[in-house]
Amino acid sequence: MFKYVNPILLLIISNVFMTFAWYGHLRHKQSALWVVIVVSWLIAFLEYCFQVPANRFGHEVYNVVQLKTIQEVITLIIFSIFSVLYLKEQFRWNYLVGFIFIVLAVFFIFKKW
Repeated sequence: MFKYVNPILLLIISNVFMTFAWYGHLRHKQSALWVVIVVSWLIAFLEYCFQVPANRFGHEVYNVVQLKTIQEVITLIIFSIFSVLYLKEQFRWNYLVGFIFIVLAVFFIFKKW
């Protein structure tokens, strides 16, 4: 059981760091670009410290397409929460519809045909 869950937990942690590295600076537009680049790189390093093991361990129980699909779904969930809570963006109904289609993609990727 843990071998299936641990990669997902590591991907969740990784995606939190990734989201802050990629989008966190949008709340700090007054900061110099070079500063946010360096800070983003430092955050991205932490992201890789979780993402690489997640994929390494995950590949023992998931194939690469499944791993990427899991990662994308996690990214959308974390990004949605981040954009609403941290960036104060509005979550719209059409975003939800688009995410539902992505969940359908997950069904087709993981279904044993």
